Amino acid sequence: MTPRQFPGLRALVDMLDDAVVKPTPEAISHAIGGGLTRIISERAIELPACLTQPLPGCYARRLIHASDRLDYTVIAMTWGPGQRTPIHDHSGLWCVEGVVQGTIEVVQYDLVEDLGARCRFREAGRIFAGVGSSGALLPPYEYHTIANTSERASAVTIHVYASEMYRCNVYEPAGESGWYGRARKQLAYSA
Repeated sequence: MTPRQFPGLRALVDMLDDAVVKPTPEAISHAIGGGLTRIISERAIELPACLTQPLPGCYARRLIHASDRLDYTVIAMTWGPGQRTPIHDHSGLWCVEGVVQGTIEVVQYDLVEDLGARCRFREAGRIFAGVGSSGALLPPYEYHTIANTSERASAVTIHVYASEMYRCNVYEPAGESGWYGRARKQLAYSA
């Protein structure tokens, strides 16, 4: 897929190229989070409509940039009113997320018990993030949900992953309180 061009893309990619060569995932995520906050808050990027249009029924994942040389991926996610993810992981990849438009709710979970096909989680934190906010998920603390809780407005986020994220595990309630069934989900980009 060809990277999309828009005002500020070069500045975003330059910042990410500098950040991903840091020595640890913690240092990388700190540099990316600060860079995303700055770039978004200064309105140094202008995502085109093809990256920000919501889809009916589910959130949209659209590729912005994939670095073959440094093996990271940047995507835009568009959240229509009320759209959300189930509890999911990032298959062991670090991720940094920044809010470009609207407000999202991120709920983090601790994995309390893992029986293979079934897991038990405990809520570990909940934040509402607005424009310019950024946050990181570093394995093994990668279990979370993302939601646009607005009933009227869309939200847009930028996600930077350590590598291409082709799949993840999703966790759906499995009867008993606190227990979730694990299912592997293949990920694709939206049109």
